[in-house]
Amino acid sequence: MPNRTDRADRTERAGSPPDAPAPHAPRSRLAAAVVAFAFWITMAGTTAPTPLYPVYGKDFGFSPITVTVIFAVYAIGVVAGLLAFGRLSDQIGRRPVLVAATLLSVCAALVFLAAGNVAVLLVARVISGFSAALVTGAATASLTELVPQDRGIRPATVALFANMGGLACGTLLAGILADAAPSPLRTPWIVMLVLAAIGLVGVASSRETAAHRSGFTFRFQPLHIPAEIRSDFLRSAMAAGAGFAVLGVLTAVTGLFLGTVLHETSHSLTGLVVFTAFACTALGQLLVRRIKPGAALSAACLGLVLAAALIALAMAVASLVPLLIGAAVNGLATGIALGHGIGSITTRSDPQHRGASVSTFFAILYSMLAVPAIGVGVLIRATSLRPAGEIFSAVVALLALTVLLSLARSRKTQAAPA
Repeated sequence: MPNRTDRADRTERAGSPPDAPAPHAPRSRLAAAVVAFAFWITMAGTTAPTPLYPVYGKDFGFSPITVTVIFAVYAIGVVAGLLAFGRLSDQIGRRPVLVAATLLSVCAALVFLAAGNVAVLLVARVISGFSAALVTGAATASLTELVPQDRGIRPATVALFANMGGLACGTLLAGILADAAPSPLRTPWIVMLVLAAIGLVGVASSRETAAHRSGFTFRFQPLHIPAEIRSDFLRSAMAAGAGFAVLGVLTAVTGLFLGTVLHETSHSLTGLVVFTAFACTALGQLLVRRIKPGAALSAACLGLVLAAALIALAMAVASLVPLLIGAAVNGLATGIALGHGIGSITTRSDPQHRGASVSTFFAILYSMLAVPAIGVGVLIRATSLRPAGEIFSAVVALLALTVLLSLARSRKTQAAPA
């Protein structure tokens, strides 16, 4: 193995000092920034419709249950995309998949611009779902290959902020534009279209980062729950899934709550509530690193119960403040549960099935994002928004308490003498 002096001699002969960064480092940083931006704008496009749903409902004449269905088909598109194309960037490379994802984001913005009825909105949401499914794996892998592991910022952190930052900023940006612009259903999509087009040009001009490609073979990614961490996997999925259910319902009906219950017509305010939820989800994933592994899931469950109580209170007293605090607490708890679950899979499961395990984990979460939102839409139709929100909050709290009791029982069993 060559020593430090040998390496220094070779570096000096190459014409650069021993501790200088590699000549391609600035190019790698630029490439990482391009990928992160494409990741960010693709995810931003998926939450941009959130503050616009009340306007769509008024213009197209559809009910709250239609809003939840429009939202839910996005999550269904994500799950289908993950299962069908989750390994695509490993097979054909990161660059073509990133190009396809950002191209789909451009197409989704164009379809939203042309939308004149519910059917077209559904098509746009499915396209958004596929774009999110494609970009998530490809961009995360590409950032891992572009961002040096020994730098101050980890690749996973860059991917996290591009992902959750996009989800958070998309709804806030669209809300602000809808309030400030004369055409609330066109201006946000024109801006999203321009930004997505910039992302498309960027990734199309970037270099391939995958060193090995297996070649394309189509098959659905098989679901896999790792037997060695089955209990922890299922508890993490249930807890994070409960948090995702709240995120889904907040995304689908916050505008409806603010408009019909609080009589607040600000699209920016709707965007702020959802922005808070997703931003705190990112923060929770960072926070989990500072919590003992044995305490992380318990803390997440307690947070989910508190968040459910705050959201139920917001419905009962028709107040914005507990809704905003509840969104923040739910985001933190969801992020902690999500970080704990992914950490367990990546460190404790069989490496041969790790990719399938991660795909299964996210398939569960995105299913939980979609199905409860439709259920709340049915409840709103049967009763009204406020009791539907209270019932939903009680179910979320019950699910979190079930996980908490399961954890307590497991620890008691482990502590019992043989």
